[in-house]
Amino acid sequence: MTETVTVVTTAVNGDSQRVLGNKRVLAYGYHDHGQIFNRWVVNQNRRSGKLEVRIKLDDKDKRLLEHIHKLKAKLEKEIQDLKNDISELTKDMEVLEATFTESDSKNSARASELHIGRKKFNMSAPKGIDYLESVGLLNHTCQDIAQFLSKMEGLSKIQIGEYLGENKEFNLKVLNEFVRIHVFSNLSLVDALRQLLASFRLPGEAQKIDRMMECFAQHYCTSNPGVFTNSDTCYVVSFSLIMLNTTLHNPSVKEKTTLEQFISMNRGINNGGDLPRELLVTLFEDIKSKPFKIPEDDGSDLTYTFFNPDREGWLVKEGGNYKSWRRRWFILTDNCLYYFRNTTDKEPRGIIPLENLNVRDCPDSKRPFCFEIFSSGVIKACKTDSDGRVVEGNHSVYRIAASNVTEKDEWMKSIQASISNDPFYEKLRARKKKASNAS
Repeated sequence: MTETVTVVTTAVNGDSQRVLGNKRVLAYGYHDHGQIFNRWVVNQNRRSGKLEVRIKLDDKDKRLLEHIHKLKAKLEKEIQDLKNDISELTKDMEVLEATFTESDSKNSARASELHIGRKKFNMSAPKGIDYLESVGLLNHTCQDIAQFLSKMEGLSKIQIGEYLGENKEFNLKVLNEFVRIHVFSNLSLVDALRQLLASFRLPGEAQKIDRMMECFAQHYCTSNPGVFTNSDTCYVVSFSLIMLNTTLHNPSVKEKTTLEQFISMNRGINNGGDLPRELLVTLFEDIKSKPFKIPEDDGSDLTYTFFNPDREGWLVKEGGNYKSWRRRWFILTDNCLYYFRNTTDKEPRGIIPLENLNVRDCPDSKRPFCFEIFSSGVIKACKTDSDGRVVEGNHSVYRIAASNVTEKDEWMKSIQASISNDPFYEKLRARKKKASNAS
């Protein structure tokens, strides 16, 4: 059996041509009669010049060809299935984009408002709470505010402590709700105190501490009935544990409280009787071996300042003393320009407040995409020196270069939009200039 394949090509006298599409056919020439090349028979139509190639297949070749046809059909089906899947996914994405564009915009605005509220809180807790209530992110209930103080990341532990310690009716209710969020069941007194004191920075005023310890003692006794006869006993022991922690672990305290002194301090507080000595020994040794950990003030961590910045990216900055250019990671946010050595650094290398400044293009043969941030006087900036000290800058100009003209223009536009102007500083400069010129 033979299969006939018509090859649409024209034979040219004297030329040797290759039959396209099958590498087993090496070549053929112009002949008046059919010739056999390997297992291929080539005939030429004298009138049209077209060639007919007849392929002589044995059983092995037929099976191979049939297998190839099946594979081809299978691949074509899989390709079509993939195309159909892609088409369906594309339609789904279009629907999702149409559905969530407005939602994403609202979420972005909410995230920005939350960021602003958190920063306001870290400067003044009441102002931050008032702002979040005004934009609808916080309800004015003691339960909601207590949850906010307990669960929200990035809040100043100092501000939380100050707010909870206020002797106002609403603040006291928030304190009560805040303490009750903590689960003290089956915890030792020291472990319960550790948990509470890790959630805020204890204020320095004794009266504020007194109110906090009273609230803590009531909740601890309710959660652990039978450990103390009443909450007053728990309160006294809790207060004495805080005092013990200070005397044992504050390096400025020369005379450390001994075990016997601690036991003596707590005599007669258990409804006129003494607490078990072994309990007091356990409490003393626990504090001695492991002091209460003062929580780090999350609100002072600049990481939260750089959340959702106006702009960020790599730029090259000219140094002050040696005029060398160094690559720095810049973040523009809240009318300040920060720069870092690396993107992973928590603390900036320098801070440039964008107040009463200007920005201008600054062509440079070596740095073609250069611009300057400048002032008529010294810019109120600061930087961290090699010893880790924060020092005041003495620049009147900062020269910065981008990697291309588009990036440069976008940075200049963003910086210009972030510059704030306070007429007081201009008046002050004028007054200084006038005073310095007076003779």
